[in-house]
Amino acid sequence: MKEKGGIVFYKTRDLKSLSKFYIDIIGCELWLDQGGCQIFKFGNMLVGFCEREGEADIGALVTFFYSDKREVDAVYNKLKSRDVDKPKDNSDYRIYHFYAKDPDGRAIEFQYFWDEMKDF
Repeated sequence: MKEKGGIVFYKTRDLKSLSKFYIDIIGCELWLDQGGCQIFKFGNMLVGFCEREGEADIGALVTFFYSDKREVDAVYNKLKSRDVDKPKDNSDYRIYHFYAKDPDGRAIEFQYFWDEMKDF
C-alpha cells in the first residue's frame, strides 16, 4: 500500500526561477517534474508550483524547519543579500526564525523549534 500524504500547490509565472531558488538556495529536491508543474520535497513537506498566466499565488506562508539553529543561520547567510531580517528567538512560539520572500514574492519562514520535535 502506498503511503498517504499531501501536496500544497501554488501558481507561478516563472517556474524556472522558482525551481532554481528552491533547489539551489533552500536545498529542496525535485520530487516530481510534470513539465508545467514541479513538486519539491523538503523533509516530509511537498510543495508544488505550476506555471500559469496571471498573478502568482502569494497569499500563504511556507515554513521550512530545521533540527539545528546553525542550519537556520546557514540559510540566512545565503539570503541576507535580499534584505531579510536576522534570525531571532521568539519566546511566544519557542522558535528561532526569520522571514524572507521567494522570487514570486511569497512569504517563506525558516525556523528551529526550541523543544524536541515528535517524529513525523
